[in-house]
Amino acid sequence: MAAAAVHVLLLLLPLATITSASSAPLPLLALLSLRSSLGDPAGALRSWTYAAAASAGATRSLAPPWCAWPGVACDGATGEVVGVDLSRRNLSGTVSPTAARLLSPTLTSLNLSGNAFAGELPPAVLLLRRLVALDVSHNFFNSTFPDGIAKLGSLAFLDAFSNCFVGELPRGIGELRRLEHLNLGGSFFNGSIPGEVGQLRRLRFLHLAGNALSGRLPRELGELTSVEHLEIGYNAYDGGIPPEFGKMAQLRYLDIAAANVSGPLPPELGELTRLESLFLFKNRIAGAIPPRWSRLRALQVLDVSDNHLAGAIPAGLGELTNLTTLNLMSNSLSGTIPAAIGALPSLEVLQLWNNSLAGRLPESLGASRRLVRLDVSTNSLSGPIPPGVCAGNRLARLILFDNRFDSAIPASLADCSSLWRVRLEANRLSGEIPAGFGAIRNLTYMDLSSNSLTGGGIPADLVASPSLEYFNVSGNLVGGALPDMAWRGPKLQVFAASRCGLVGELPAFGATGCANLYRLELAGNALGGGIPGDIGSCKRLVSLRLQHNELTGEIPAAIAALPSITEVDLSWNALTGTVPPGFTNCTTLETFDVSFNHLAPAEPSSDAGERGSPARHTAAMWVPAVAVAFAGMVVLAGTARWLQWRGGDDTAAADALGPGGARHPDLVVGPWRMTAFQRLSFTADDVARCVEGSDGIVGAGSSGTVYRAKMPNGEVIAVKKLWQAPAAQKEAAAPTEQNQKLRQDSDGGGGGKRTVAEVEVLGHLRHRNIVRLLGWCTNGESTMLLYEYMPNGSLDELLHGAAAKARPGWDARYKIAVGVAQGVSYLHHDCLPAIAHRDIKPSNILLDDDMEARVADFGVAKALQSAAPIFGVVLLEILTGRRSVEAEYGEGNNIVDWVRRKVAGGGVGDVIDAAAWADNDVGGTRDEMALALRVALLCTSRCPQERPSMREVLSMLQEARPKRKNSAKKQVK
Repeated sequence: MAAAAVHVLLLLLPLATITSASSAPLPLLALLSLRSSLGDPAGALRSWTYAAAASAGATRSLAPPWCAWPGVACDGATGEVVGVDLSRRNLSGTVSPTAARLLSPTLTSLNLSGNAFAGELPPAVLLLRRLVALDVSHNFFNSTFPDGIAKLGSLAFLDAFSNCFVGELPRGIGELRRLEHLNLGGSFFNGSIPGEVGQLRRLRFLHLAGNALSGRLPRELGELTSVEHLEIGYNAYDGGIPPEFGKMAQLRYLDIAAANVSGPLPPELGELTRLESLFLFKNRIAGAIPPRWSRLRALQVLDVSDNHLAGAIPAGLGELTNLTTLNLMSNSLSGTIPAAIGALPSLEVLQLWNNSLAGRLPESLGASRRLVRLDVSTNSLSGPIPPGVCAGNRLARLILFDNRFDSAIPASLADCSSLWRVRLEANRLSGEIPAGFGAIRNLTYMDLSSNSLTGGGIPADLVASPSLEYFNVSGNLVGGALPDMAWRGPKLQVFAASRCGLVGELPAFGATGCANLYRLELAGNALGGGIPGDIGSCKRLVSLRLQHNELTGEIPAAIAALPSITEVDLSWNALTGTVPPGFTNCTTLETFDVSFNHLAPAEPSSDAGERGSPARHTAAMWVPAVAVAFAGMVVLAGTARWLQWRGGDDTAAADALGPGGARHPDLVVGPWRMTAFQRLSFTADDVARCVEGSDGIVGAGSSGTVYRAKMPNGEVIAVKKLWQAPAAQKEAAAPTEQNQKLRQDSDGGGGGKRTVAEVEVLGHLRHRNIVRLLGWCTNGESTMLLYEYMPNGSLDELLHGAAAKARPGWDARYKIAVGVAQGVSYLHHDCLPAIAHRDIKPSNILLDDDMEARVADFGVAKALQSAAPIFGVVLLEILTGRRSVEAEYGEGNNIVDWVRRKVAGGGVGDVIDAAAWADNDVGGTRDEMALALRVALLCTSRCPQERPSMREVLSMLQEARPKRKNSAKKQVK
């Protein structure tokens, strides 16, 4: 008590220097009390001081001095404090009761959003009885919502989005009869939605999505006749959608997606004549699409995908002339696609995949010249591809695989300059591949496999495309020889042309060819000649499948030296010579088949046992023995695990390993075991089956291969399968107490040690900008990490790859930069112990469905050290669109040196990527870019003491656009 009294006296003593009035200026006292209760590491409120008030008071300004303080708004007539906006200032702490009592008579608006407040929402806030607007969104409040919200009877705006609140929704919320905007989404509220919410008749915006709400949706919500935006998805309700929802006559936006909703679609929703967006995807809704929904004439977006809908698509949907997006995929719809849908004048996205639709695509599809995305894959559609599907040159994704489309590929598609991704595999298409696809600068993915294409060969312009990353024409008798430039596409990663009737020889790879190629499949052709010796230039090659050809000559030793090679199949050719001894020591190899060739036995090397593990040495020595016994048939399994898995039992595995079934004594291979960090609906064996072979490979790095794996229930995850370490290092891969000290002492050199680091760190992290680790699997020898799948790839691909149809603008770059900063700030300031990623780079920043940044790959995470310079380099890459090291910078220089030289010699416009700088300068976007550039240069300061903390970096980035609102609408998946 004594200390409190002294504190009050200290507050009051200087007031005599500010005013000659008999009473102290209570607004000043209130604001200073508020500041004293806040943590302010960035000094955002440094000007809130006695000295500043006294100095301003001495000038005898008409307005009270505190009215000029940042974040303070005063009544123009009385000078009373009516608003306090402390948003995005990296503040923490609480709101003192003293400040709340003193501000209570006048304060109508309080904004604490975008800060670092945690723990309980300050109860003192509920003392501010005249509040009209309260915003505490984007913080870390993690307790129950305090009782007493009903006391704020004047409240019209309440936003607590993106916190960690628990417990039931605030009691008494229905008594706030003046409330117009209520956002309690993005927390962990549980229980049911109280029916009293329906009493909020003035409510225009209601957001409760992204919580843990359950129970039935209350029919009382239908009484919200003024509501325009209702977003209550991403919860776990019981039952269906009440038909009373059809009474919300002003509703424009309705989202109940991913909410476990069941039952039929209410026909009554067809009465919502103002409705523009309707999201009901990923539920358990059954039955038919109501024909009454054809009355939704204002509807622009309809997404009822991933449900159990059946029956035909109502023809009346073709009357919704404002419709831009129609998503009906992953249901059990049947019948034909109504012709009127093809003629919709505003249609941009049509996704009907994974249904049972038959008949033809509407002939008029694309005639509106607005179509951007078409996906009708996995149906039973037939007939031709409409020739005008890309009439407007806006079509980016054409996904038609697994149907019965016939006739030729329209020549007009080769002139579609907007095409980015084309998947026509598993149809009945015929004729030749039209020439001209190679000139499409955005085309990155093209799969024509498993059709009936014939003649004409593989177009040379296509394989030499400067943007193409994936090309698959397997299962088509196109014939001819491979173009001389087959591997020279600078972005090409996958080239598959198996069973195509190809003849001639394999073209040379060249010193700079195949730089990004990781999968090459040419099996089942009539290719002759030798395997080019310069295949060693394909440094990223993971899978090489050349079986069932007529290849001659020796196996190039360079294949065994490829750093990431996992699968090699050269069987059923006419190869001669011996198996290069380097394969004995190839630690990445899992499958190696050279059977049915004319290979000679190899002499055992005296030091083979020293170069590789005994188990691998035994497998290698088996090669000449089998070669002699079976007159040239050689089958070498790269690892003991592969042999045991394929052998089926212990006896078969022992026979494969060598005479007497010799095994390495330290090698213990058991069944797959899974450790899950959340509830999963698949097993470790399901995961293991998905990583057999190379079909699912989407990338490879220094620590392992990454697969896109589709589970039996349809869920898609990412699987990172770690390279197998030599036997002496495998103990480090098992997370046991015995190896704890070894892990602590390791500096990350071993793959197993990096695995443990990644698992131990990621398994306990929970943040929207950190990639989520679902679990991990091990069988005692191999390890697989299971992640949520990021469909939009990495920041590296967005900035530097050909995957982007167009370079991202400033809004997208800013969103990504802030997302990364939020994730790294969480690691530095909210984790105990604090974590430094130490490998922040664009390839380790993934992008989710909404292009939100997720920091990934924690294999080298360590105790906290300063990482601001690393983030600064990434921010420079985001701003400039350049890589951290380029030849233009000069020898020994990097992007930091280049930017400093450019800024010193010119201006910001010479540094920022033209795609971002060219954006219309709405609301001062170029000023925002300049501020962000200053932050990046501050992070990369040569003096470590000048570099800000990540929390300060985040605050500065958020302050770079303090007033401008993002006008972009919610993106449709």
